[in-house]
Amino acid sequence: MTEAEAKEKYPEARVERFPTKVIIGRYDEILGAHIIGPDATNLISEYSVAMRSELTADEIIETIHPHPTLSEGLREATLAAEGRPIHIPPKQKLARTR
Repeated sequence: MTEAEAKEKYPEARVERFPTKVIIGRYDEILGAHIIGPDATNLISEYSVAMRSELTADEIIETIHPHPTLSEGLREATLAAEGRPIHIPPKQKLARTR
């Protein structure tokens, strides 16, 4: 699902980049992702499995992503979408209750 499709279908969808773009729905499900750069074809499989398995953003975050690796960018993008990035400043405050 693209960002535009997600925003149209799910107005509450959150989008963040690091340099991966991840789109997360109201119930923390992964709606879509865009990945460019080195090993993009290998990295996209993590989000593909997450979407097929209906994993939540927290489940992606709690999965081990070794440092330093390209795959940790997927976790960082998900953290940023949740408003709690580690390696970049947060762009927005989320008005959500957990």
